[in-house]
Amino acid sequence: MDGPELGKLKRDVREGRIAPERLVDLVVTSQRELQEAKKRIAELEEQLAGGTKPVDEPYSVREEEKRQEKRGKKKRRRNRPTRRGRFSTADKIALAVRTEQVFPEGVPQEQCVLSHTRPLWRLEEGRAVIVAYEVYRGPQSVYGQIPGALGRSEFGMEIIVAIAYQVYVVGLSFDKVCLLMNFFQGLKLRKSQVDALLNQLSRHWESEFDTLCQLLARSAVVHADETSWSINSVWAFLSEKVRLLFFGVHKDAATLARILNPDTFAGLVISDDAAVYANFTHSQKCWAHFLRKAIKLTLLEPTNETYREFTDRLLEIYREACRVQRDRRFTDAGRQRRVAELDDEILELCGGVWCAELPVLEGPADDYRRLCNELMRVMLNQQLFTFVLAAPVTAPNGKTSPVPGTNNEAEQGVRSPAIDRSTGRTTKTIRGSRRRTVIDSVLQSLRKYLPEFTLASVVKETGSWKAQGRSCFKRLLDKLKGTSKRQAETAPTSLSVLDALLPIPGD
Repeated sequence: MDGPELGKLKRDVREGRIAPERLVDLVVTSQRELQEAKKRIAELEEQLAGGTKPVDEPYSVREEEKRQEKRGKKKRRRNRPTRRGRFSTADKIALAVRTEQVFPEGVPQEQCVLSHTRPLWRLEEGRAVIVAYEVYRGPQSVYGQIPGALGRSEFGMEIIVAIAYQVYVVGLSFDKVCLLMNFFQGLKLRKSQVDALLNQLSRHWESEFDTLCQLLARSAVVHADETSWSINSVWAFLSEKVRLLFFGVHKDAATLARILNPDTFAGLVISDDAAVYANFTHSQKCWAHFLRKAIKLTLLEPTNETYREFTDRLLEIYREACRVQRDRRFTDAGRQRRVAELDDEILELCGGVWCAELPVLEGPADDYRRLCNELMRVMLNQQLFTFVLAAPVTAPNGKTSPVPGTNNEAEQGVRSPAIDRSTGRTTKTIRGSRRRTVIDSVLQSLRKYLPEFTLASVVKETGSWKAQGRSCFKRLLDKLKGTSKRQAETAPTSLSVLDALLPIPGD
């Protein structure tokens, strides 16, 4: 009964136009409807409670067929796809836009004979074309080398690098890479071809990855951070010389000793306050972590003046430290004195809570207690203002930058893998983790060596490695070898870092 009807009923009762028996009937009817409604609501709630029970196992048709096979039910026969047929070499040569002759280096052409013709897909003016290479053989079976050819692949190096960049740097799936290559370059690929090309590139760059690991041990400043992964963790080590990402490794002291041994590393490590980084001689703890914890306190209790004053003062101290680092008027001794004053300001800010030795508290009060104690411990270990005294670092491409007081660079390095983990697009096998570790690390490290990181510059650089006999990484390593006794102790053992942390299954 809605509002107008209820008002009319009240007037009729007051004026005596409705008998008492009629009122009793209305009350009984309303009670009956109310009871039926409550009963129906209870039934629906029970159905909803039974229907929202989570399902832990996948319930696709394919997964159900697997469960049926385990129960002994005969596997359903699937229709095999029709054979597509092989695109023969002669057909590819017929589609070639031109033919080029390739002679062995240093051998007169009159002493060479034609060995075979090899078609190769290349990228020219943004389009995929086939170029037929006539490979000549010289005396003692010396063959001409096709520029930009990787092994026996039918695709040029520029195509393989473009695929690797889209998969591991941009984060596209194999399906999307095939669509993009077909749409923009007119190159039709299958997912199996993409997978095979990435495997081939990974094997080709494994020696370069070992060189990067040796360069990491000789770096001046290393940023380190990690995040969880489908297999164990992803660990990023970024320095002025290399950018290494290890996928599928454990986050423990034994793994860290394989990658960057605290007993022999002489540089500066910038990281969070995790216990695994506690044994390095020179450390800088990330200021962003401390500031985020302080800001969180002000958001949890906006009316607490103690938390607000603490956060404002801590931010002022960090800004002052950055200003001292940038100010070129300071001498080394002057910066040392200013850092000592900043230590005193941290003592004044956190010393009261630290000296009180408070017991474990509840809620934000305990977070405040632990943050003050953490800041005091890091300051006493001289790991809070190390960046102020550190000298700027220069990358191989000539770019010089000051040492930051935060670990934001490493956090950004693991951001893309973290997104892949959240969206279920992570590697599920050790072999896949090893492949991504090699390709991603080499591609990202090339940013430190090239003035402009483009497909053309990457292909030009990697193409010169074979002609020069060594890569840009190897040239820098040869230059740095023997610079100090302590660094010489970090020479690789017979077992490479890659094989030790990510061994190939079955080997």
